[in-house]
Amino acid sequence: MTKTKLSDSSLISLYKKGNEEAFSFLVKKYSPKVYSAVYFIVKDKYLAEDITQEVFIKIIKTIKNNKYNEEGKFKPWMMRIAHNLSIDHFRKEKKHPKITLNNGNDIFNSLMFSENNAESNQENKESKKLLQQLIKGLPKKQKEVLVMRHFMEMSFQEIAESTNVSINTALGRMRYALINLRKKLKTKPIAYD
Repeated sequence: MTKTKLSDSSLISLYKKGNEEAFSFLVKKYSPKVYSAVYFIVKDKYLAEDITQEVFIKIIKTIKNNKYNEEGKFKPWMMRIAHNLSIDHFRKEKKHPKITLNNGNDIFNSLMFSENNAESNQENKESKKLLQQLIKGLPKKQKEVLVMRHFMEMSFQEIAESTNVSINTALGRMRYALINLRKKLKTKPIAYD
C-alpha cells in the first residue's frame, strides 16, 4: 500500500480500522507544518514540540472516541487544534505571544532583503526594523491573517476555518492589512527587493 497516494480521509479510515501505520503517515506528513504554526505563536522550540505532540494526542483521542466528523477537512481541523492549544497556553500563563526564531531573534528580523554593499546593508537593517514596526502596529485580526498567510503559508480557506470566519472576511482582513501597510510605507523610506 502506498500511503503517499491515499487521501487524509482514507488514512483516517485505515487508522480507525486499526492500521497504526496510517496515522504515523499523517503525523510524518503534517507534524512539520503543525510545529511551525505552533512555534510561530509560542516562540519556544521545546514548548512547540510539546504542544505539537498534544495536537496529535488530541486528534487520536477524538478519532478513537468516534467524535471526528469526517468532512474532508482534516488539515484545517488539525491546524485549528494547533492554534487553539497554542493560545490556551498563553491563557494559562497569562502571557502575550511574541514571534521568535530558534536563535531567539524576532522573526521579522529574518526577512530576506537584498544585500549589495555596506550602505545598502544599513538601509536594509533600517527597513527591516521599520517593516517590523509597521506589521506590529496593524490591528490584531489583520496581523493574524497576514502572519498566517505569509509566514505559515496557509490558504485563505484554512485561515477562514482556523479563525472561524468566512473566506470573504479573511480576504478582507488581508486586504486591509496590505492597504494599511502601503499607506504607512508611502510616508517612510524603505529599501527592499
